[in-house]
Amino acid sequence: MAKPASRVKSAEYRNYINGKWTSPESNKYIENRNPADTREIIGRFPASSPQDVDAAVNAASEAFSKWRRVPAPRRAEILFRAGEILIKRKSEFARDMTREMGKVFKEASGDVQEAIDMTFFVAGEGRRLHGFTTKAELPNKFAMCTREPIGVCALITPWNFPMAIPSWKIMPALVCGNTVVIKPAEDTPLSTYNLAAACEEAGVPAGVINIVSGHGEEAGAALATHPGVRLVSFTGSTDVGRTVSQSAARSGKICSLEMGGKNVVMIMEDADLELALEGVLWGAFGTSGQRCTAASRVVVHKKIAKKFTAMLAERAGKLRLGNGLSDKSDVGPVINQDAVDKILGYIQIGQNEDGAKILCGGHRAEKGDLKWGYYIEPTVFADVKPRMRIAQEEIFGPVVSLIECRDLDHAIEIANGVKYGLSASLYTRDVNRAFQAMDNMFTGIFYVNASTIGAEVHLPFGGTKATGNGHREGGTQVLDIFSEWKAIYVDYSGKLQRAQID
Repeated sequence: MAKPASRVKSAEYRNYINGKWTSPESNKYIENRNPADTREIIGRFPASSPQDVDAAVNAASEAFSKWRRVPAPRRAEILFRAGEILIKRKSEFARDMTREMGKVFKEASGDVQEAIDMTFFVAGEGRRLHGFTTKAELPNKFAMCTREPIGVCALITPWNFPMAIPSWKIMPALVCGNTVVIKPAEDTPLSTYNLAAACEEAGVPAGVINIVSGHGEEAGAALATHPGVRLVSFTGSTDVGRTVSQSAARSGKICSLEMGGKNVVMIMEDADLELALEGVLWGAFGTSGQRCTAASRVVVHKKIAKKFTAMLAERAGKLRLGNGLSDKSDVGPVINQDAVDKILGYIQIGQNEDGAKILCGGHRAEKGDLKWGYYIEPTVFADVKPRMRIAQEEIFGPVVSLIECRDLDHAIEIANGVKYGLSASLYTRDVNRAFQAMDNMFTGIFYVNASTIGAEVHLPFGGTKATGNGHREGGTQVLDIFSEWKAIYVDYSGKLQRAQID
């Protein structure tokens, strides 16, 4: 597609360093275009260099000594104010998100709402950063544990949830007393800017939050390897996450990774098929399939496979593609041309694999105004075998594979037979089957009679196997990423007591 002329004069944004909006050292910028209509430029954002990263990390380091001493309940009060600001500006921020990311407006509103939910939830932990006391093994001795902040945290976030995921990292880092430097995805920086602006208005001090926009190969790599960074929290692809992990290990940094998924919906013969259909449509094609929890595999019992396959193909074929700001749109664009090429490449792989067949979709949509955007038709493959590439590899687009199973044990075997372990769901009316699947699925998230998407902020979020490295975001478990334990002993015996000896 030839690059069209810009429809609007773009705004020029800057990095946010030490409480000031600062031009990049290189004076180079990246155009942020609307994936629904690439004629529209959302803005021009800094192409930050290692020098910009260095300035941001230095600012965060200087701010840390003061911020860590602010009582946690006072830090929480600032976050509560930020949450109120997000509520007031929810519609505005959701509209910005739809324009820069492409997801339909109601989904963008949900993204902002998740940031609101996380902000309030984590702020509540400002008065509950619990440690514990315990009995010491010696007389006249007191023992306890407390949580302590870590220092400067490098946050590298993806484009698919451009406000929710930054909030998962920024808010718990701040309530624990850390300072942060965040590098948002170059495709969707504006939503992170909006989040930071709300925090600035709420009273977060200069240097506590810093933003460096730019490409991963330059700004992201410089941030992840910076000697002044103590922790790296990364959400993104498995390949990049592995590189981040290796660089963090070389310098002894704490590293938290949230990476890919190849999630499954299992549908038994006793399931409510209409309910299962709604769950698959939402899980497979919500956010155009661009979720780490997207339902890209559907394992269906052989007794109802033919019926459900026909139901899914019919409904998926009727989904309306279009600009996410239109009430008539069910599915928006994918994020960029690279995504288009990757998804179409996997569709071709599926067509070339022996036995799999396309029931609907399979093409780029370019009729009318769709020609200006990155639209892929919702695509359903049937007769897929568990070891086919389209059933094993993360596609990250509106493509779903239907696989038949003999019974629940067979469904669980297929579902577990991938390298990822993020999310899974089971549709059944049998409570015994539900608990059997809960017990035997090797995923970090499991749903019964619901889709694979829809995590809530007060529960831990994350997966097993190649999905991550064991940490969890969300819930009180996220505090374990952004704080370190300190064991404290107070001996009031007035004499030397030797643990394990006396």
